[in-house]
Amino acid sequence: MFNETSGCVFTGSRAVPGVCKTLLQPQSTSSRARAGVLHWKRSSPAGRSAGAGCDCQNCFQTCFPDRSDVCSFSGSGSARDPLSGPVQQVSLRCSAGSVRWLFPRLALRLLLKPNVASARPAALCIKASRASRGAAVYAERAGELQLLVEDGEPSEQVHCVRTDGARGAVIFLQASPQSDFRRRAVSFRYELLQEKSIASKAACRPCNDSEILQAICTSDFVVRGSIRNVSHHPEQQTSVIEVEQARVYRQRSGIFEREPIMSGHWHGHIHTPLQCHVKAGAGQFLFTGAEHFGEAWLSCAPRFKDFEELYYLARAAQHITCEFPID
Repeated sequence: MFNETSGCVFTGSRAVPGVCKTLLQPQSTSSRARAGVLHWKRSSPAGRSAGAGCDCQNCFQTCFPDRSDVCSFSGSGSARDPLSGPVQQVSLRCSAGSVRWLFPRLALRLLLKPNVASARPAALCIKASRASRGAAVYAERAGELQLLVEDGEPSEQVHCVRTDGARGAVIFLQASPQSDFRRRAVSFRYELLQEKSIASKAACRPCNDSEILQAICTSDFVVRGSIRNVSHHPEQQTSVIEVEQARVYRQRSGIFEREPIMSGHWHGHIHTPLQCHVKAGAGQFLFTGAEHFGEAWLSCAPRFKDFEELYYLARAAQHITCEFPID
């Protein structure tokens, strides 16, 4: 449902009227802006002091849902008077969700926090849809805007940036000055990652023994299998490992599926950063990692025979944190 007072639409929840905030105004659009970093300052509307009750036509409008688990936002940039110059602000409390901004005009600021009060997100990742057009997407950190996705960027590459921990994450969308804005829409998915999930997208080095033993207990997926093929995709900056004849010990969702023949084996694909230069190898591996945007991302992949030896020695020394079914 669209709320005319706040200019917001929430998926599965009613939006309440916005409240007045101070306006973010750019200090510079110089070479730093072209490099993807902008400085912003807070200022009050003309003739008024910050926090003194400002004219909401010149302030942030903040949409607060009436539930704490709202994950997705859909709104329109044409819902407000284009001459008023507002920066629409939306607050969501969820670890993952989606954003769709129709008819992008001016700017939209999204404050993202997990729906678990004790959670401290370490990174923000977003993945724009292929058809997303009409605005550049920035991450706001310590008063600066870091460019994540340029307007019209064709790839569906995942972009990640460190967050400020307990403060959550802020996404800032700056609409492009286009005459055909009514034909455009910005859409992307976001995830707030914990510290343990970041390594699966960052490191290219082999895992050490303690990391492997931890991975079998905490990873989103733990799969034993063989590598059928490795394909490389420069546009997405990823490599994809095709795993066959697999046994699934654990998976968070249905990324790995049973093979069509009655073998009892599983089949699936695991992503790694392109710069890791992954190559196919013979034999059985134990694949562990995290799931992001419905995709499996690799963290550790020891040869299974090496993992067996490591696990037996660690169990004999009582250095394991969880039991693993080796048979």
